[in-house]
Amino acid sequence: MRTLKSIPFLILLCLTFGSGLLAQQPVYQDKPFWQDFSVKFYAEKPTLQEVYCDRNGAVKVMASDGLMHPYDGQFLFPGKLLTDNSYRTLKNKKIAAIALHDQQIVYLDDKAVLSNAWAGSLYCKHELPGARMLAGSPGFAFLISDGSGLHLVRDSQTLFKGRVTDDEVIELRYHEAGKLFWILGKKALYSFKPAGNTLSTVFEGANFTAFDLTDQGRKVVIGTSDGYLEVDVATRKQSGDIRRKLPDPRITAVREVAGKLWFGSPTGAFALRPDGKFDYYNGERWLPGNEVVQIEKGPKQSVLVLTKGGLGQICFKSMTLHDKAMVFEEQVRSRHIRNGFNASLDGLEKGNIATGYMSDSDNDGLWTSMYLAGEVFRYAATKDPDALQNCRESLDAMERLYTINPVPGFPARSFERSGFGKSLADPERWQHAKDPEWDWKATTSSDEAIGHIFAFGAIAELIPDPVMKKKAVTLIDTLMSHIVRNDLYLIDYDGKPTLWGKWNPKYVNGFDVSVGDRKLNSSNIIGMLQTAYFFTKKEKYRQKAFELMDKHGYLENLMRPMSVIGRAPDSADPHAKNLSESWNHSDDEMYFVGYWGLYRYAFNETLKAQYKKAILDHWQAERPEKEGAWNIFTAMVGTKEFDLPEAVWYLQEHPLDLIDWNIQNSHRKDIEMLASNFRNQTTKEVLPPDERPVQRHNANMFSLDRTRGNGVSEHSAGDIWLLPYWMGRYLGVISGPVTESAISRK
Repeated sequence: MRTLKSIPFLILLCLTFGSGLLAQQPVYQDKPFWQDFSVKFYAEKPTLQEVYCDRNGAVKVMASDGLMHPYDGQFLFPGKLLTDNSYRTLKNKKIAAIALHDQQIVYLDDKAVLSNAWAGSLYCKHELPGARMLAGSPGFAFLISDGSGLHLVRDSQTLFKGRVTDDEVIELRYHEAGKLFWILGKKALYSFKPAGNTLSTVFEGANFTAFDLTDQGRKVVIGTSDGYLEVDVATRKQSGDIRRKLPDPRITAVREVAGKLWFGSPTGAFALRPDGKFDYYNGERWLPGNEVVQIEKGPKQSVLVLTKGGLGQICFKSMTLHDKAMVFEEQVRSRHIRNGFNASLDGLEKGNIATGYMSDSDNDGLWTSMYLAGEVFRYAATKDPDALQNCRESLDAMERLYTINPVPGFPARSFERSGFGKSLADPERWQHAKDPEWDWKATTSSDEAIGHIFAFGAIAELIPDPVMKKKAVTLIDTLMSHIVRNDLYLIDYDGKPTLWGKWNPKYVNGFDVSVGDRKLNSSNIIGMLQTAYFFTKKEKYRQKAFELMDKHGYLENLMRPMSVIGRAPDSADPHAKNLSESWNHSDDEMYFVGYWGLYRYAFNETLKAQYKKAILDHWQAERPEKEGAWNIFTAMVGTKEFDLPEAVWYLQEHPLDLIDWNIQNSHRKDIEMLASNFRNQTTKEVLPPDERPVQRHNANMFSLDRTRGNGVSEHSAGDIWLLPYWMGRYLGVISGPVTESAISRK
């Protein structure tokens, strides 16, 4: 998808946003862009050799055992390559190659060049029985080759016979403007002019593998086993140096499609962008196999990538962010809502979404809170009744977390029907509910608590339904009363604090200032207490918050710059050292989710101004990740200093396919790797979301590879994508869909 230059922006002077902020902020006008996705067709046994698409959109594949064609594939539902029986009269032909001539499929067998187009009138005999490649020119003259010999044939007459010496022909192309054929050998590039039957050596080299004419026939791009080079057609000399900083320099295919230069390699396909970087298609998110054989133009603005495992059709569809949101809304509602929770789909058989089950999670409450908040923002921005009903159903699930266990005010992590404890995640954490039909999960963490308060606060503020509003406020009061009553701890069924549910000063200030939990827990609990006070007006919450800030340094803790956060000192205890081995991206998630209550429900304007500084300081630390959610959360403070282009980049570049396919990037030669560091930033620049593993916001956006459980689960878009999008819509930094007929190609 891809280049940032194609993202249209309009800077508007906004007097007010939906959030009520007075500010001048950039607003992204949601015009259509090209969204890419893949349709895959798997092949079982034959060796795949060539693929072409004719003017009717019919796709033909040449395989070792004959012709094949794609069958029954669509997005997320792979098809197959099956034997092509459409022309039974071709069965007795020993077809060795196919090609495209004047947008029609032509065949090469041991006797002739033939076609079913032109009423079947093309049948041009030849004298090269081992011929295995061909290219056509106007007037139905065809240059054919067996890898050494070259014959020009027309009307069953051989007009020229020649051969390349000490070389092997790889590919043939006809150049309309030059009225000549280009011939690529492993060691040289040749030209053949039918007028005069002149065969010439144009450019010599080594390890040539593939080529194409580009830039309207002004350049020849030659792929090699170690990069690619360009030859100027006019001067017949190399332009510039060989380019090796590629995702994989071992080029197996070269093709210009719709003005864009595509390459194949043993590890996937990649396309050259206007900024000189590459869009990389690796793994079964995009291709049925990584070893690329050929690339060709496909039907309806698609690109066909033939691999040893099958055919990948990279499709490009015009859509707005709103269109994409509707795709993801359907994805969530159709297969990711479990008892009202926002759940993952696990147990897939090689990406088959019909084979999965909705799984439980340690963080059912957090992932659901983030999805629920997104639907709150959706309703606030659009007044869509479906969004309101989605909120209602997930709020019911969240409320039941508090009633299914026997501890007053304590939220369970999750709940599930009884009798399946051994098959659930962390079976030792599950407890039997009073109702024998149900079990609930204990050991609730601070992640859950901050997520609950975020979602309940958004409902209490933005949902007009009085029943839902009252329920949300009651749940805020219920959770925070439990925490305050228990000396700022979450107390589990066993009467002990959970491992992570601790905001007590003895615990928080027991960490060195460099340990992130000291700053994080201070920030979270102040935001939680402010939210509780804002909606309940109970003085105990305000008093506790100021006690923590004035007597225990929680304001100082939360204002501490992110640059201070690092590894614990040598004198620290093992727990502190374990917490600070590297940057914790789950902490980032908890911070930003908590910033909603910290900033929005601040006790006074003085504190609000200080919180803004803390949020902007954190955002600065996170900027290299180009994290869509963190940029949109930062927009909440009414500043122009958040990266709206990067937020839109995240939303546009995010793949539609959220299956956990294996992805590999660490081998790439076009990315600049960094030395090992505290933040685990692996590369100088973060890769686009559709080139890296699918991840929630609590993961490292610089993760390059995923090499486990290929195609066994699907993430929900509810927390990953819908939350930042709908929050951006509510805050007014992303507009509703804008109709525009002309859009720029990625």
